[in-house]
Amino acid sequence: MKQNGILSSIQSSEALDIEEVGDDHLFSGIDTPLRADAFAMEDELKMELIEKHFRHIMEIMGLDLTDDSLKGTPKRVAKMYIKEVFSGLDPKNKPAIALFDNKYKYNQMLVEKDISVFSNCEHHFVPIYGKAHVAYISSGKVIGLSKLNRIVEYYSKRPQVQERLTVQIANELKEALQTEDVAVVIDAQHMCVQSRGIRDSGSSTVTAFYGGKFEDEATKKEFLAYLGM
Repeated sequence: MKQNGILSSIQSSEALDIEEVGDDHLFSGIDTPLRADAFAMEDELKMELIEKHFRHIMEIMGLDLTDDSLKGTPKRVAKMYIKEVFSGLDPKNKPAIALFDNKYKYNQMLVEKDISVFSNCEHHFVPIYGKAHVAYISSGKVIGLSKLNRIVEYYSKRPQVQERLTVQIANELKEALQTEDVAVVIDAQHMCVQSRGIRDSGSSTVTAFYGGKFEDEATKKEFLAYLGM
């Protein structure tokens, strides 16, 4: 019965005329759009249902699922969706952040650049890939460098819009580090632009967030100089 409820919920959410939107780039808000019952279903059941429905999609396209190369694809896709590329949807996968005293009394900006970003466009479910650059000025606390990468990874592993991804990373950094002094720049390429529609393989999208001291023009320029921008 729960499955039927989910399907009817999905169908009712399609009231918006997709033809009116077309390929326009939409940004509906900072929070990832999730239903209230998003985690009521266990991962194993989610994978079972995704496998079933993806198998049906492949059959509709005319693919022969008895072929050795294809017969395992629905199961692989289901596992990939839940355990890998969209694992950032589930709060249980959020990285644990431990703060440490800034014993070195380092009060300049710390920059972690060229963090790999692998995400998926929520409009077409095709890859977004590029680099994230993050920085902060300690308010008396610091976190392990790898946690900066983990935060980027966590919010990337969900259907995304790049603007939302940028703000979500920035907000998490502010909360984790207990400071407003954070900056985030993402430079990424979108396969929905490169492989379909306009098919422009040479462009990239840059988004940025500057908080606290990074809103000061001199501090912002210093940060961008580290990035070679």
